[in-house]
Amino acid sequence: MSAISKVISPAKPAVVLFDIDETLVHTGGSGARSWKAAFEKLYGIPADIGEHSSAGETDPQVAMATFRAVLHRDPDADELGRLYAQYLLHLADDIRVSEGYRVLPGAESLIMSLLEGGIGLGLVSGAMEGAARTKLIPANLNRFFVFGAYGSDSPDRAKLTGLAIEKAARLHGNLTPGQVYVVGDTPHDMDATNAAGAISVGVASGHYTTDELQAAGGKFVLSSLKDGFPGL
Repeated sequence: MSAISKVISPAKPAVVLFDIDETLVHTGGSGARSWKAAFEKLYGIPADIGEHSSAGETDPQVAMATFRAVLHRDPDADELGRLYAQYLLHLADDIRVSEGYRVLPGAESLIMSLLEGGIGLGLVSGAMEGAARTKLIPANLNRFFVFGAYGSDSPDRAKLTGLAIEKAARLHGNLTPGQVYVVGDTPHDMDATNAAGAISVGVASGHYTTDELQAAGGKFVLSSLKDGFPGL
């Protein structure tokens, strides 16, 4: 197994939770384009979320930070509802024609290996549930994941990771956080996983290097999902 590790003999996981963006798929900028289109339609402002948020933040955090930056005030509940709706509507169309969309190396083969090993699979994503599931449609990956926790469950990444572990325990019975491995590509993913007591697996398929993910607390760090998986 080609991995940087702080754990010498990893146990086989009972459940593996996956982040989506830059972990399983690259959307080719579909999310950013859809936020931009939503702000432009509602406010006439083509907002660039990249200027106001960072990789690994939840959708509610992205929406709030961008709204405050471009409109210089907080949104009310109705405004957020309309913004989320326009974002999701645009994303559903854009993701189907995004030229840069691709499944990241090793993702599907790893998923199949985990399934064959009897390991439960779930999602833990900062995206709203509708956006998270939409992003997996072109790759036909939704069919593999039994449950998930999303940015629409909590703007706090650590809390939503804890919720994903709670959901896993409802399905798998006597489950401890240490039996849950969480795969992500950002320091936010590592921080949230470690705070929830699960095993963090960083994959350098996004904007961060293996060194950066290890420095952020990744228990295991892979250069890609083709490297194999701890405990298998």
